Amino acid sequence: MTTAREIMTPDAECIGANESVLHAAHKMAELGIGALPICGLDERLKGVLTDRDIVVKVLATDKDPATTTAGELAQGEAVTIGADDDASEILRTMSAHKVRRLPVIDGHTLVGMVAQADVARALPDPAVGDLVETLSTD
Repeated sequence: MTTAREIMTPDAECIGANESVLHAAHKMAELGIGALPICGLDERLKGVLTDRDIVVKVLATDKDPATTTAGELAQGEAVTIGADDDASEILRTMSAHKVRRLPVIDGHTLVGMVAQADVARALPDPAVGDLVETLSTD
């Protein structure tokens, strides 16, 4: 069975929990991505910041992106997948938590990200279709 390590995008870049949302937005634009893992000073994953989070939770509420930190937007424990977990676990986790991206960890170390697009490229159409349907409904 295909594992997260085999389909992930490796070397995911983090945004520090104390770094500004504005810095995160610039980093997303530079890298051409829509999400960044939030890492604390202890190098542990604190959450995932998305471009949608920036718009809905910062800009739309009139917060200053230059003074709002990425860590302020981290909510609870991050949903992750183990690097050696198989594709069925990726599908189950994405579906259960209604997330389109999963940080991939090996122990406590962030090693990559698996996005819905990675799943679509790597898995058979029926599994991908079921995932898309689950993520598209409330």
